[in-house]
Amino acid sequence: MSSAPLFSDRSHAGEQLAQSIFRALSELQATGISAPPSVYALPRGGIPVATPVARLLNCPLDILVAKKITRPQNPELAIGAVTADGHVLWSEPKQSRKQQESLREEALRQAQAKALDQLSQLASSCPQFKPEGTIAILIDDGIATGMTIAVAAQALRSYHPAQVWICAPVAPEGLIPWLQQWGDRVIVLDTPHQFMSVSRFYAEFPQVEMATAIADLQQHNLKLLSQQEIPEIKI
Repeated sequence: MSSAPLFSDRSHAGEQLAQSIFRALSELQATGISAPPSVYALPRGGIPVATPVARLLNCPLDILVAKKITRPQNPELAIGAVTADGHVLWSEPKQSRKQQESLREEALRQAQAKALDQLSQLASSCPQFKPEGTIAILIDDGIATGMTIAVAAQALRSYHPAQVWICAPVAPEGLIPWLQQWGDRVIVLDTPHQFMSVSRFYAEFPQVEMATAIADLQQHNLKLLSQQEIPEIKI
């Protein structure tokens, strides 16, 4: 693999991803399936990637917040993931020792609290419509372990969309078969064999600030509201 980054920034990656998703939706419609699309970003990094997708598809941009569950001694290693509404996915089997189980449950509570806090800051900028019957397109800026996007897909499926698609600019090659059990379709632009981290595939990969995330959501959804009515029904 070339050492050159695949994408200049998240917006550039989102524009390329939008084209791939648009083609896949067109192919699906040709088979007679005409469910409308809806786009969900994993905040905060997924929002600037998802924005060009929602713009091209002319559909609402919502969020689905999921956080890694980690051990205090290794905050980078995910032992699971949880959504703000309480869907949980573990990467390790349940511990039998009471002390270990207590630590695991505390890690879960902390991760869900972070998810709820982030949701509280972003929710007012989202249309919060029901994805039932739509092609629900779940987007992040990259997939490393897959835990957060998998639990997000699990949560999204509970709202009965017609299909759930897992989409990202980049993910490890070996992770794709595992992701396919969580989504009806997986769209990843590049699947390098040597992965290491998502950031290495971007020339610019700054942290997405909360103010920027809110502005992106508001700008897209307010523009869409001026063109068509989006039912503001909380799920």
